[in-house]
Amino acid sequence: MLNPHKLGVHKVLQHIPLNAVFDAPYKRRLAKAVNIADLRLIAKQRAHKMVFDYLDAGGDDEISLRRGKDAYTELEMHYKILAGIKPPLDMSTKIFGMDVNLPFFGCPTAGNKMFHHEGEAAAAKAAEHYGTLYGLSSLATTGIEEISKIHTGPKVFQLYVWKDRELVKEVIAKAKEGGFNALALTVDFTWYGNRERDIRNDFSIPPKYTLAQVIEAIRKPAWTYDFLSHEAYKYECINTEVPAESLAAFVNSQLSPEFSWADAEWLLGEWNGPAAVKGVIRPDDAKRAVEIGFSTMWVSNHGARQLDTSPATIDVLPSIREAVGPDVEIIMDGGVQRGTDIAKALALGADSVGVGKPYLWGLAAGGEAGVKKAYEILKVELDRAMGLLGTPTVEDLKREGPSLIKRRHPSSRDYPDIYAPNRGYGGGVV
Repeated sequence: MLNPHKLGVHKVLQHIPLNAVFDAPYKRRLAKAVNIADLRLIAKQRAHKMVFDYLDAGGDDEISLRRGKDAYTELEMHYKILAGIKPPLDMSTKIFGMDVNLPFFGCPTAGNKMFHHEGEAAAAKAAEHYGTLYGLSSLATTGIEEISKIHTGPKVFQLYVWKDRELVKEVIAKAKEGGFNALALTVDFTWYGNRERDIRNDFSIPPKYTLAQVIEAIRKPAWTYDFLSHEAYKYECINTEVPAESLAAFVNSQLSPEFSWADAEWLLGEWNGPAAVKGVIRPDDAKRAVEIGFSTMWVSNHGARQLDTSPATIDVLPSIREAVGPDVEIIMDGGVQRGTDIAKALALGADSVGVGKPYLWGLAAGGEAGVKKAYEILKVELDRAMGLLGTPTVEDLKREGPSLIKRRHPSSRDYPDIYAPNRGYGGGVV
């Protein structure tokens, strides 16, 4: 099917620099953003509806999406007083055994150029700027070599459970050559989740150019001009000959529901380095993963995009820590939109915290500047939370965490008012 990129429209538009003109109002709003919910609203205003909803949505009724964020409200912070802390606080820690300046990082996520032409490069530059881990998805739209030139610090490469072992070996060999220090095997994506917003929007990569999608593109000129004035993107880490529009077919052909513990053990042998199992929510699975050789448990429910009514990751985190003991590394992601959320996760057993939607909202709102804004917001909020709790270092927060974070019984006061969705409350379902 013919589309603007096949007709070469981008080759003409790239010589007509109107991006700055269309992005000017969003740049001003980005400068005024004070929290992650603000970034979400700017992303919603700038991005095509089907793109924003792809990023914003969860599976089925989006119950897990809402619960994942709301779960943090049920955790109270019982702060210490007169702790005698002298700024600056020390937020440095280790992830995959490597030194980082922050105990949080941007999770590996697919297809970043869908949100902004700077894509994964913008996220890698932000991670480099803040001195933290960078995670690259095997469905990234920027290649391993380019990312390695941008981000010189610790990097983790995320891999799905593919059927083709030769493809797996080829991809992890590239990751090793590109200086990636750790591998994360995503194990909660053996089936594709039911994301009903995508179905209603007739989501596709690239757009199908239906009348409804064209009208929406006209309504969102900043995103549309950004999309039309740059090269059509491809999934650079798997096979550059696979165009983005073939993603669904490729993923469906390669997903391996029969992938087993034995296959995971084979993968660990091929990688032979620090490795996380990403998608753990059960203590028995965590124990087994440790037994076969995974160094890191990554507590995650895939951003609540897969099995709806799966538990909030912050709720299961303490049980995973209890199951694997104090010495096994734990990463947690899911529902994080505040620095206080990060503090709670560290206090309840996580060694570091991954964020997904917050930095992608920043990317969709304003490219590299938006991602850096997301990092800065979370960094400032975490610094404030640690100071008010009376914990000058990440290690202090982890050690004293159980006495600082207490669960309260929910009440009607916990539920949002009718205007809360506009502030991003409850997973941003509007």
